[in-house]
Amino acid sequence: MTGVLPVTLEDSTKIVQALLYSGKEYVCLMRLHGEAAEERVKAVLSEFEDTIYQRPPLRASVKRQLRTRRIYYIDFLEIDGRNVLFKVGCEGGTYIRKLCYDVGEVLGCGAHMQELRRTRAGPFVEGESMVTLHDVAYCFMDEQHRKDVEVLRKFIQPMEKALALVPKVYVRDSAVDAVCHGANLTAPGVLSLETGVSSGSMVAVLSLKGEAVALARAMASTEEILNMEHGVVAKTERVLMPRGTYPKCWKSGEA
Repeated sequence: MTGVLPVTLEDSTKIVQALLYSGKEYVCLMRLHGEAAEERVKAVLSEFEDTIYQRPPLRASVKRQLRTRRIYYIDFLEIDGRNVLFKVGCEGGTYIRKLCYDVGEVLGCGAHMQELRRTRAGPFVEGESMVTLHDVAYCFMDEQHRKDVEVLRKFIQPMEKALALVPKVYVRDSAVDAVCHGANLTAPGVLSLETGVSSGSMVAVLSLKGEAVALARAMASTEEILNMEHGVVAKTERVLMPRGTYPKCWKSGEA
């Protein structure tokens, strides 16, 4: 497989969980094991645009148990003999080679994944500030480029970029350090938030300057949080900002 692969460095590894299950997009070359008409292939591919059941293949890094994954869209691109090219947008954790196998089963002729290219991983899209490993190696081997901050910014971006698609909750400066110490986020500390927050979903807790403070699990929806005057609105799961970055405005021993 080729294409987009976000790489986290040092403390930014803390946001990997936000990337693992973010949406992905692939361009796949599927090889049919028998002949199939173009219209039939198109029709079968469209049948998979929904929530599907998948059991990870034998060569997988996760437990082989039945699970559901969402296929947002499948765009048929072209067919050449037994080679079928299509683009698929899906939920993170979807196995495209298993999708190809299942398509082949429905077609009745069998199929397997020949080639795969990831064109999007969460907010990172192919062609937008993407670089090759050869470019990175050349930059860090060249003394002149290594001192060029603008060149480094092309390779290394703020970890907030990885949270672009995660719903955000903005908190008061007085609440930042408490969250950095692992405290849950309560209603008085919330200043604003984005739409799309639902109970149980992951949210990014940000300072008013847009700095990533923590990843948390929402305990209520956007509408409910806006109407709350007290109580926990999100449970802190992963602290991203170092303690002491903001002044301490809370008393030890208090929730």
